[in-house]
Amino acid sequence: MGRKERREREAKRENYATKHSAEKRKQTLIAIGVFAVIAVIVGYAAYMFLNMTETAPGGPENAGALGSEHSHAAILVKIFGDTFEFSSPAFQIKSSWIHFEGRDGSTIHKHATGVDLGYLFETLSIGLDDQCYIFPDGKQFCTNEDYKLKFFINREQVSDIRDYEIMEDDRILIVYGSETPEEIEGYLLQLENQELVK
Repeated sequence: MGRKERREREAKRENYATKHSAEKRKQTLIAIGVFAVIAVIVGYAAYMFLNMTETAPGGPENAGALGSEHSHAAILVKIFGDTFEFSSPAFQIKSSWIHFEGRDGSTIHKHATGVDLGYLFETLSIGLDDQCYIFPDGKQFCTNEDYKLKFFINREQVSDIRDYEIMEDDRILIVYGSETPEEIEGYLLQLENQELVK
């Protein structure tokens, strides 16, 4: 009986060792599988981030890849003679494609092709069309019998700027009020003397 019991104990030990080894192998394979899936997900996310295009979340519809262009333009907005400032944090870097940065409110930075001024104002929550300039708080400045909304790009008056894509060293003036041609000329000179922060 002693030998039989010993053999049974040895068989149980071998059985236990085999089961324990198989269980350990199974857990190791599951861990390797989980880490492989995580690595694939992280790799894919990194690839998508590095190759962002116009289909990237938050990007404008027809924009090229981030970094496909880097242009700067000066802007001056005058509402009844007062300068509208874009230097506050509420207007800084609201989009990677086009924005104001570095606490500067007078230089537009564009980082991709196909990005227009309409998209810039949209990201700033400023309503803009050919008739109205609407502050984020809802205050509206619309063309009427007494006051006009006017746009100038590089000294030339244009009817609308929403579809305009800035080019390096452009100068953009937006005016609302009843300014004389002499006052407009003063604003244009002020704009020409604005330093571009590159």
